[in-house]
Amino acid sequence: MCGIFAYLNYNVNRERRFILQILFNGLRRLEYRGYDSAGVSIDHNQPLVFRQEGNIESLVKSVYQEADAMGLDLEESFCVHAGIAHTRWATHGEPAPRNSHPQTSGDGNEFLVVHNGVITNYQVLKETLIRHGFTFESETDTEVIPKLAKFVFDKANEGEGSHTVTFSEVVLEVMRHLEGAYALIFKSLHYPNELIACKRGSPLLLGVKELNEEFNSGPTFHDSKFLSNNDHPKELFLSSDAHAIVEHTKKVLVIEDGEVVHLKDGNVSILKFDNDKGRHGGSLSRPASVQRALSVLEMEVEQINKGNYEHYMQKEIHEQPESLKTTMRGRLIRGGSCKAKTVLLGGLKDHFKTIRRSRRIVFIGCGTSYNAALAARPILEELSGVPVTMEIASDLLDRQGPIYREDTAVFVSQSGETADTLNALEYALENGALCVGITNTVGSAIARRTHCGVHINAGAEIGVASTKAYTSQIVVMAMLALAIGGDAISSQTRREAIIDGLFDLPNKVREVLKLDQEMKDLAKLLIAEQSLLVFGRGYNYATALEGALKVKEVALMHSEGMLAGEMKHGPLALVDENLTIIVIATRDSCFSKQQSVIQQLHARKGRLIVMCSKGDAVSACPGGFGRVIEVPQVEDCLQPVINIVPLQLLAYHLTVLRGYNVDQPRNLAKSVTTQ
Repeated sequence: MCGIFAYLNYNVNRERRFILQILFNGLRRLEYRGYDSAGVSIDHNQPLVFRQEGNIESLVKSVYQEADAMGLDLEESFCVHAGIAHTRWATHGEPAPRNSHPQTSGDGNEFLVVHNGVITNYQVLKETLIRHGFTFESETDTEVIPKLAKFVFDKANEGEGSHTVTFSEVVLEVMRHLEGAYALIFKSLHYPNELIACKRGSPLLLGVKELNEEFNSGPTFHDSKFLSNNDHPKELFLSSDAHAIVEHTKKVLVIEDGEVVHLKDGNVSILKFDNDKGRHGGSLSRPASVQRALSVLEMEVEQINKGNYEHYMQKEIHEQPESLKTTMRGRLIRGGSCKAKTVLLGGLKDHFKTIRRSRRIVFIGCGTSYNAALAARPILEELSGVPVTMEIASDLLDRQGPIYREDTAVFVSQSGETADTLNALEYALENGALCVGITNTVGSAIARRTHCGVHINAGAEIGVASTKAYTSQIVVMAMLALAIGGDAISSQTRREAIIDGLFDLPNKVREVLKLDQEMKDLAKLLIAEQSLLVFGRGYNYATALEGALKVKEVALMHSEGMLAGEMKHGPLALVDENLTIIVIATRDSCFSKQQSVIQQLHARKGRLIVMCSKGDAVSACPGGFGRVIEVPQVEDCLQPVINIVPLQLLAYHLTVLRGYNVDQPRNLAKSVTTQ
């Protein structure tokens, strides 16, 4: 949930001010991962640490104030320098400077660490270190790591003629004692101008920028020093994700679990951590080095800028016509009169036979990704004839619910790094199920660990509240249903109608975005409301859940999405003249039932807002009561893509009008990499 970043310049002069700006900009790119406190560490005579509660700009201001007060020369130039930075989403300890990162080993900052994740055995380690004389200043789980590094370092250097321990040996020994999920970057007074990164369960990337183009060939890293063994100038970056790297370089390495990446003397070595290999004859053992290859980021800097929009969420809502086009590009085939309309999903082509023969298809996700799968479930059941079940990842793990070898488990995650979904994936793999990944992030953990999958290609999504990824996920899963059911003659007409609807869907979304001002006006009427209910059924039960989720997570208004068929089993007791209720009643097989729901809510004086298909205002609200939102009608299985857009706009405008930060909702972060 936190964002970690590091910058190392080698054999190229960089002023301290420039280094700080690189670190600050890296944190700005990662701020959506956490924004309750932040910190950086740079060099002076010894490592300096600056930490501040609040957002990145609060840190920037405090760093320059402290630097001025201590007379720190910001124009001092470094040929080699290693700096680390962190933006925090609090898990242990309140937002405060003492709980911010980098966390330190103590006076002198001999070892410093920035951390994304949770150390589950930190309390045991903390008690052990206290018995050895260490004192703790923070309430974080992270502080045990640099103190444990100092303990390991001191022990290894005890006695005469002791082995000179390397930085990587210290870190490897620390890793043997850590349990939980983590991505770590180490910096040390004892190993100046070196950095070490390692991970287990949390994402981490290395970016490589050779500043002399003639030496910029050969992407494969050989043996322990996989970059050119030379003194040519270069810059190296470590980051929780690609957003903070792409403006500097597109050459990246996705660090794998258990890998230890050591940056030293302009070279990079990768060691593979093996917890089974302990000490070697009383000394710290060194595992074998591994060979990896760089990949090229398929991302442009423009994708992660706001452009002409005020907020990322606003930009991403309005990008949906284009993001849907990109999601479908090359995957929909609509030939002439003699050619069938088909779907091509290359990442799944070798597995369709297995999926069609599955005992059941299990959708597994969290939050918005779960809602997207729920929206797609009916069409997948209809076209495939295979039972489809839904699992919230954390609940599946808590119950240890049955997953069989004959199952196909579909894991849905925008980031591809969601901790609960990843753990559920490991559980499904252990049980022998075919595992399919649906993610927005090429090279993510879910994309790498599943047997096959589909990238939704929605483009970078920075806003914490997911918008365009949600609609692209629904479209991908609708295409999945079409591909699985592609050999059934009985459903051919239905499939072709859906494919035609998919081709026209971006234009329909563009049309519904014209409701922006209408949704802003509605938000003005709801600005003082304390609660909101959203009723949906059929395909649009998921729309009700997702619309309510958007309102609660960014506008901080209590809102609940409810299955309209359950209205009389409790929720109806809440309805009176003070309760605002949104009913989704676009025309489909459930329309007549929704008409009945609207009449019952009206009879109990509920304040109704009805979303209906264009031209259905009189049918949906025959008495002219309530407020009506008319949206374009499309194929029923694609209607959730249309219907969610007005609710996204409503949530956005409610948040802005209430004075909250729409891109940084309270207590939330974009990528949930902790359990």
